[in-house]
Amino acid sequence: MFIGRDVKGHWGIGVCACPACQKLILRLFCAKYYYPPPNPNGFGEEFISYLVRPKVAGRPPVPTEVPKEYADDYTESCLVLPDSPKASAALSRRCLQHLLRGEAKVKHQDLFNEIQEVVSRNTLPSHIAEGLDAVRSIGNFAAHPMKSQSTGDIVPVEAGEAEWNLDVLESLFDFYFVAPAKTKARKDALNKKLKDAGKPAVR
Repeated sequence: MFIGRDVKGHWGIGVCACPACQKLILRLFCAKYYYPPPNPNGFGEEFISYLVRPKVAGRPPVPTEVPKEYADDYTESCLVLPDSPKASAALSRRCLQHLLRGEAKVKHQDLFNEIQEVVSRNTLPSHIAEGLDAVRSIGNFAAHPMKSQSTGDIVPVEAGEAEWNLDVLESLFDFYFVAPAKTKARKDALNKKLKDAGKPAVR
């Protein structure tokens, strides 16, 4: 459906229904040319296209092992990333702080010092610790202390900061939730086989 024309080109909205859920899918697009009715071709070749509904994240879904309290902030951070890296970074910093407090049991300080506490313990794999430590460098907390002291505020972000925060969260999700769940599942399967064979279980 044709909407109008501006300096970018001819804008339209494409509408279709999802065959699975029957909800409408809306797509905003721009083309160089528009051919009005009765021309059956409509628009020329599209060079801009945005999925308006449903809103989807450009990253893998949160693993089912991740608790909802962390998954919700992570997912929202992913969803707003294309529209506002600042908002995404604020949400991911808040998620990171909640995660460190809930799972690493850090003292309630500012995010800068909470990251320092976790990294100093040497309990994380080196690649995760390095990624987490880089959050402080990329976030430039020295230049923008508000990022450290009030993680939910919308403040300037450095290039790539929002994406890096999400990468670090994914690695922490794997460390705290996904990997332990996989290990437990493998151990449970092994113990079932041992039990069937009349052997003692692995503790």
